[in-house]
Amino acid sequence: MTFKVIVCIKQVPDTNDIRWTKNNTIQREGLDSIINPYDLSAVQLAKNIKFLNEDTEISVVTMGPMQAQDILKQAIAMGCDKAFLLSDKRFSGADTLATAYTLSQFVKSIIPDFNLIICGQQAVDGDTAQTPSSLAEKLGIEQLTNVIALKSFNKDNSVWIKNTCDYMQEVRLPHPALIAASANNTEILPDIKGYMKAQNTVINVLDADDINANEQCIGLKGSPTQVKNAYRPHIERNTELIENASLEDYTHFIINEINKCKANND
Repeated sequence: MTFKVIVCIKQVPDTNDIRWTKNNTIQREGLDSIINPYDLSAVQLAKNIKFLNEDTEISVVTMGPMQAQDILKQAIAMGCDKAFLLSDKRFSGADTLATAYTLSQFVKSIIPDFNLIICGQQAVDGDTAQTPSSLAEKLGIEQLTNVIALKSFNKDNSVWIKNTCDYMQEVRLPHPALIAASANNTEILPDIKGYMKAQNTVINVLDADDINANEQCIGLKGSPTQVKNAYRPHIERNTELIENASLEDYTHFIINEINKCKANND
């Protein structure tokens, strides 16, 4: 019986060239974009499962504009088997809640017999780390976050290494379940066979109707989070040159600056 893994990835813009829409959401059309670094770790974990169990099918899914097909092709070249793009103007402006709902409807409608979902812990364009947990909650399945490695696997359960910051923890998780990968320095280099497979793979494009989504729960309509203002920070640094200063002068200067900070905080 095929073990079905769903990998959720996200196309994120170059953080040096972020632009904003009139609704204070990130404009994604026309920007140079990459696969979210945390999601590359998710792809690698899925590949690790397939290495241990050849009868594994990896489906990769993303929500975004049509240009997001590029990262799906990349994921196919890296070793995924099927690709799905959730693209509909009604999805635009979704916050983490609406995104999790949309992904959950995709899972329920298209791959309801999944065994494992793997996501990146967070996206570098938002850093909320809310979508994976929200998705697991909407599907009513077990979840494990801050995962850095797979230790062992069988079709009924798997053992993962979780980074708690203080120590590494081994956790056995029954399937079906959701894993959130926290590594963000994974590099996957496709080979020529992977590129050829990507060229020949058809991207399945789905809209809100295809996944039986409630229009009140997707996009801006389904997003309780409202961004009041978004802007690029302006950073100013004031410097003061002290020539021929002695150690005593320097120490006196530092003490005065510390006292100024204390006074401002008070």
